[in-house]
Amino acid sequence: MTDNTTHTRPDLPFEQRLQYLADRVEIQDLMVRCALGQDLHQAGDNGVLEQWDTVFAPEATVDYSAAGGPPLKDIHYRALVDVMRGSDGSMSGLLKWQHFQGVSAVDMDGDTAVARTQHLHTHKGGTDGQGWNLIETGFFVDRLVRRPEGWRIVHRTLEIIWMDSFPTV
Repeated sequence: MTDNTTHTRPDLPFEQRLQYLADRVEIQDLMVRCALGQDLHQAGDNGVLEQWDTVFAPEATVDYSAAGGPPLKDIHYRALVDVMRGSDGSMSGLLKWQHFQGVSAVDMDGDTAVARTQHLHTHKGGTDGQGWNLIETGFFVDRLVRRPEGWRIVHRTLEIIWMDSFPTV
C-alpha cells in the first residue's frame, strides 16, 4: 500500500479533503457490514448474503487460499458462502463466532481504492464432546470501486498472520 497522506494534506482544497473523509467512512462501513454478514447469521442461518450483496460488486472475487489452498483462490464471493456454510463447510463444526475488524488503511485514486483491514476472528467449536476455541489474526486486502450505489469490493484477499486453537472446559 502506498502512503495516503497526500489525500489529507492541509494544503489541498477543503472539498477534496472532505470527500476523502466521506469515502473513508463509507469504506469502513463496508468492512463492518462484511463482518456482520458472518456474525448475524449463526446456528444454521446461512443468510450471510443479506449483507454481503451490499458489500461486494456482483462480479467480485475472493482469494481465501491462505485458509484452504488453491480451491479458494479467486472464486466468486457467493461461492465462498457454500465453501464456509455448506454441510461440510469450513464453519460446519463451529458453534459460535465473532469477527472483529480494525480501522482500514485506505489509499484512494479517484473512483478506485485499496483498503487494508486488520482482523481478529474468534470461533467456538466442539469435536467428540470436547470444546475448543480458534483465534485467527490477519488482514483483508480489498480492491474497491465507486459505483452509483456506492463503494463496492471487487476483489478481497485474506492474509493470515497466525491462528491458534485451544481446548475449553
